[in-house]
Amino acid sequence: MPSADAPAPSALQVERQRFRSRQTVRSVLVAAASTAVLGVVLYFAVTGAPGWERVQERFLDPKIAADTFPAILRGLWLNIRLLVVCAICAFALGLLVALMRTLRGPVFFPLRALSTAYTYGFRGMPLIIVIYVMALGVPGLRLAGTPGVLVLGGAAIVLTYGAYLAEVFRAGIESVHPSQRAAARSLGLTYRQSMRFVILPQAVRRVSPPLLNDLVAMQKDVGLISLAGPIDAVSAAQIATGQSFNFTPYVVAGVLFVLLAVPLVAVTDWVTLRAARRQSAEGAA
Repeated sequence: MPSADAPAPSALQVERQRFRSRQTVRSVLVAAASTAVLGVVLYFAVTGAPGWERVQERFLDPKIAADTFPAILRGLWLNIRLLVVCAICAFALGLLVALMRTLRGPVFFPLRALSTAYTYGFRGMPLIIVIYVMALGVPGLRLAGTPGVLVLGGAAIVLTYGAYLAEVFRAGIESVHPSQRAAARSLGLTYRQSMRFVILPQAVRRVSPPLLNDLVAMQKDVGLISLAGPIDAVSAAQIATGQSFNFTPYVVAGVLFVLLAVPLVAVTDWVTLRAARRQSAEGAA
């Protein structure tokens, strides 16, 4: 709120503020009108299609949606718990592999080679195949203490996304200027202390947007755990579809996944915008 001693705005400044207000109102009205026109066009294009009634009957049955919603929601709770556990484990694994790949010195070559082979292999292999191998192949070994298919399927998700996150972490670590590491070591910090207090805080802040994007992608892919056998949201929808010969349960599961992803996507966009503004401010300084 301007103080009483503040000078009154000039006539030119007042006119500029009025012009900006008119431009803002005009932009909002144009955006609303164009969105409404696009919505009407899409509505009539979809509902006017020759096979709309058949699609509506097979995919958008309100009664089947209401009947199958509780079972699908219970399955989604499994997906949410699996997402939390897999995200924590994948972030820890990715950070560990990234640190192994950035180790210097010939004595650490085996660790660098192992971490490089891991990231190359799991980034190139489809997640579905990894889940099948872990959930169906590992139990076939009949080893003592083999966990259940839910744990093995979750391990497949962790191994696959750990490879992607490792490369994101490595890109962040290598983006920190070498002078930062040299300055930390000149202050007497050990390698571990310089990574913990100097390098990693800057690296993680720089790669926060791609890290969150990978988390959003993982939120969708936890639905593939149904291939291993546990009754999650997708598997519950599949069972309901088999009983009713109607695909509406799949639509219900898809909508629930979208609603689950919306907060993550919003946070990702906010962090990305904040990082862009910070970089612009640092560049202007």
